[in-house]
Amino acid sequence: MNRRHAPPRVTRLVLGLLVAVLASCGAAEQSDAQPDTTITVAAASDLRFAFEDLGASFTDETGTEVTFSFGSSGLLREQIINGAPFDLFASANVEFVDAVIDAGRGQADTKATYAYGRLALWAPPGTPLPDAIEDLTDPRYSRIAIANPDHAPYGLAAEAALATSGILDDLRDRLVYGENISDTFRIAQSGNASVGIIALSLVIADGSDHTLVPDDLHDPLRQALVVTSTGEQGDAARAFAAYLDTPAGRETMASYGFVVPDDPEPDR
Repeated sequence: MNRRHAPPRVTRLVLGLLVAVLASCGAAEQSDAQPDTTITVAAASDLRFAFEDLGASFTDETGTEVTFSFGSSGLLREQIINGAPFDLFASANVEFVDAVIDAGRGQADTKATYAYGRLALWAPPGTPLPDAIEDLTDPRYSRIAIANPDHAPYGLAAEAALATSGILDDLRDRLVYGENISDTFRIAQSGNASVGIIALSLVIADGSDHTLVPDDLHDPLRQALVVTSTGEQGDAARAFAAYLDTPAGRETMASYGFVVPDDPEPDR
């Protein structure tokens, strides 16, 4: 996995100081009885549980409220390009962030890689968990849920992992598609699929058993963000983006299975 995009530690320190400065500004504003700022973050659906935790702790520290709109990164990209009023875009694919910047809808200087995602195999109760992705050729896995690869990075990565393993053509008729990776997990949990290729962050949040998919079977799930507003909202969004790279932010992301920049090479 490419780690050359990881921000240096000095940069993280600067970002941490930025959070502290903005937090103190927020405290000063509160002392003047100014209303708290609220920002809206468009975030990839694999981030739901990690970002909800981070949003709550960020609000506690700064007074800035964070609301989220979770969905497929590709669909969120289109919404932002077409004028949706988000303050920050956290994508599961850096290319979607680049598209937003190219469309003049993102602040290019705020683009940052905040994590790398991982895939995992998950099976509902009563169905044996596959030991490896090649086991999906077993006839008992008659319906395999993946996210729609047309606009969901985790679906694209799942399809690539199947192709690299040499089993995509054999399994294509068994694939069922979720709108995004959260919807894909829901399909598997409901029993409408016998197994799912899911974001590791979601199965960790669920607390269930899983099999990690080797990350050398697909291109890195390089997750990047960009601020998409200006003024007071933009400043608050920059502070939240910086908060992700603080020790607390990195610890929260890692607890949900994300590989944060500068981490040791994960187990394959």
